[in-house]
Amino acid sequence: MFKTLGLILVLAVVVVLLLAFTKPSTFRVERSTTITAQPEKISSLIDDFHQWDAWSPWAKLDPNMKTTYSGPPSGVGSIYEWEGNSKVGKGRMEILSVEPAKTTVKIDFLKPFEGHNIADFELEPQGSATRVNWIMNGPMNLFPGKLMSVFTTMDKMIGPDFDKGLANLKAAAEHP
Repeated sequence: MFKTLGLILVLAVVVVLLLAFTKPSTFRVERSTTITAQPEKISSLIDDFHQWDAWSPWAKLDPNMKTTYSGPPSGVGSIYEWEGNSKVGKGRMEILSVEPAKTTVKIDFLKPFEGHNIADFELEPQGSATRVNWIMNGPMNLFPGKLMSVFTTMDKMIGPDFDKGLANLKAAAEHP
């Protein structure tokens, strides 16, 4: 009886590992919204980490979160570091580039899992409104990324946070 249960457990682990090996080596999460504001107004909320508290979906998850800013106050080279509870973890962001229609941010998650990703905010003017695309790309290592992707996806894990962040960004840009 115990041998059979042990064999079933070993087979289950092997199947999960084999499935994990078949998962892609990268991920992409993308969400979009239309904001009734000009790109300049929206980019001022994105390109200045001091403004992220107004719209970031993670900003209020830990009222005791420690944050530090370094580099220029906004734009290329601006750095935002955080450390908080298990909901927000620990990490660092740096603005790598700012163009009229796109801001690129390097995100280094340190805890609870290490991850190094790139987030792009693309702004597409549409008359008196702007289409905002929030895109995150990154590698999927075997542990924990590919292993977790057997049971869920990055899109399901952080996509709802992107939706909430874009709704907050919309509110901040449309109703200052």
